[in-house]
Amino acid sequence: MKFFVDTADVKDIRELNELGLLDGVTTNPSLILKSGRNIAEVTKEICDIVEGPVSAEVAATEYAEMMKEAAVLSKIADNICIKVPLTLDGLKACRALTSEGRMVNVTLCFSANQALLAAKAGATFISPFIGRLDDMGVDGMELIAEIRHIYDNYGFDTEILAASIRSTEHVKRAAMIGADVATIPPATLKALVKHPLTDKGLEMFLSDWAKTGQKIG
Repeated sequence: MKFFVDTADVKDIRELNELGLLDGVTTNPSLILKSGRNIAEVTKEICDIVEGPVSAEVAATEYAEMMKEAAVLSKIADNICIKVPLTLDGLKACRALTSEGRMVNVTLCFSANQALLAAKAGATFISPFIGRLDDMGVDGMELIAEIRHIYDNYGFDTEILAASIRSTEHVKRAAMIGADVATIPPATLKALVKHPLTDKGLEMFLSDWAKTGQKIG
């Protein structure tokens, strides 16, 4: 499974990238707002840090304007992935952009039918929102499983990018089902390494090592 980090915080991105854990980054208008920075400036800095895809989202809702904004965003860096909403205009833009050789992330997916349309439109990534479905009392993982089944049926190349992840359990279940990518908030990504038995075992090993009076090197 590929790990993307869902943030526009350059400090967090740089730290995780240095750990060798990042395959890409996703941003959206809300994350850009949270960063307090100009979209072109912060996106360019992110693209300079990470080699993989960096999703930058259009703000327009109509096809012609989406294409204009996509042209601007695409000039930021070669690893920009244009993010479009799962609407008819967004799907039209997706087809046009992928035909130009651009990476496209179709976002705000909440049904398997929507994911099927995105794959038909040539999307590079489809972003089903797990957490938001869970908030409505629907198991978001069922959607991941449905999309995986449909894509495997027809050999679609579109990668399933599990989004709106709220917990380490979400990451594990998405990986078990077969999502290609998980885009994860920085704190949740770091929490994947944590387990109380790991901490307890390390504490015991360090205590025993200290009693030996030895040093390595």
